[in-house]
Amino acid sequence: MSYLDFYGLKTEPFSNAPNERFYYNSAQHAKALTRMMYVAETMRGLAVVIGDIGTGKTTLARKMLDNLPVEAYESALLIILHSEISPEWLLQKIATQLGVERPAKERIQVIGQLYRRLLHLHEIGKKAVVLIDEAQMLNSKELMEEFRGLLNLEVTAHKLITFIFFGLPEIEENFNLDPPLLQRVSMKIRLSTLTEEATSAYIVHRLAVAGLRDPVFSDEAMKHIYKYSTGFPRKINILCDNALFQGFLMRERTIDMNIVEEMASDLGFRAEGMITPPETAVDLPTVDWVQESGGIESPAESDFRDVVMDQSDGVDESEDLEERFEEFFKDTFSDE
Repeated sequence: MSYLDFYGLKTEPFSNAPNERFYYNSAQHAKALTRMMYVAETMRGLAVVIGDIGTGKTTLARKMLDNLPVEAYESALLIILHSEISPEWLLQKIATQLGVERPAKERIQVIGQLYRRLLHLHEIGKKAVVLIDEAQMLNSKELMEEFRGLLNLEVTAHKLITFIFFGLPEIEENFNLDPPLLQRVSMKIRLSTLTEEATSAYIVHRLAVAGLRDPVFSDEAMKHIYKYSTGFPRKINILCDNALFQGFLMRERTIDMNIVEEMASDLGFRAEGMITPPETAVDLPTVDWVQESGGIESPAESDFRDVVMDQSDGVDESEDLEERFEEFFKDTFSDE
């Protein structure tokens, strides 16, 4: 018998592996999701979701991806596992995720393939949205400049691609590597930890999804879970999972504060973190979160507007497309 059988659970309720079924739509996550969908729908170019470890960024990214209907969006989620990646690797991955077949190895060529693909998506009425998780790993000026270059890909009054970065607070330092890219951030969303009330609701929600609707944690146990987790979903999961297993070993149908205290001690979770209350999410109206791109303009952007065809003027797109591609890519993305 496992603790699942003992408590009548159908599946593990507190696994830290991302799972859409267990997504808890807290007030701040609901607001964040709404704002991200606005960025995608209006193709704002670049948005950033910032939060400490364990605040639910990856879960939110996967929820966002699931919320983008395939008939309206060409979307992808790219997870950056380490910082030692090259601009060529990044471009190839983005191109592959957006449907480019057999991306070229050379940087300029793959940008050309990606540009053609984005133009095609625009023509058929689909929006290209790429979510980048663990974006704090993009900690080189070369990578930041590459995203700035990709954001230059546009047609008259329309951007061809939108990126949403999910990362730790140090991602803000990365933007300092390329100030013109910072000017293109149209929205910043900051995730904070859960409140005590939201922590209890989160626990009840996950237990219910796993098949248990009767209370298993006492009210005092809930308070202590919040005290030791300080509202971080990842720490809540670890503490609750250990408490359930310990309760099973002790054959206790109800998890009380003593079990939570013991597990918190074993895990090294300290209640002293509650001396400084966690920062709560600020409920700002959308208009305060959104700004038009502006500020510093690179020569590449100015050149781009002079080179890319205005499709609304009835120009035959096939007339000199290859020449325009070649001229644009050399001027905008040349390493020289």
